[in-house]
Amino acid sequence: MDDCIFCKIIKGDIPSTKVYEDDLCYAFNDISPTAPVHVLIIPKQHIASCNEVNGENSGVIGHIFEVAAKIAADLGLSEKGYRIVNNCGEGAGQTVFHLHFHLIGGRDLLWPAG
Repeated sequence: MDDCIFCKIIKGDIPSTKVYEDDLCYAFNDISPTAPVHVLIIPKQHIASCNEVNGENSGVIGHIFEVAAKIAADLGLSEKGYRIVNNCGEGAGQTVFHLHFHLIGGRDLLWPAG
């Protein structure tokens, strides 16, 4: 998508601080972190939200969770804990309509989330 900020980040048109990259996904530091560690993990394929996940593209979701566990371990979050968040739709707080997961940690996280 030409107007998608995350697609532009994947292409390198918009700078980001890369944390991880492979053929299926890209992870980078959030520019407005809510915790000491706040990484966004996105599929390279444009999928607008969880509502568009189907049999043809669902494999990338499992892969993203494998990557999240690797990133969490690499950043020293595995033992203390971390949160993975996905917002689906405007009412849930989704502001960028390219499927993405927030990996958040490095401090105690409260529940309920809000």
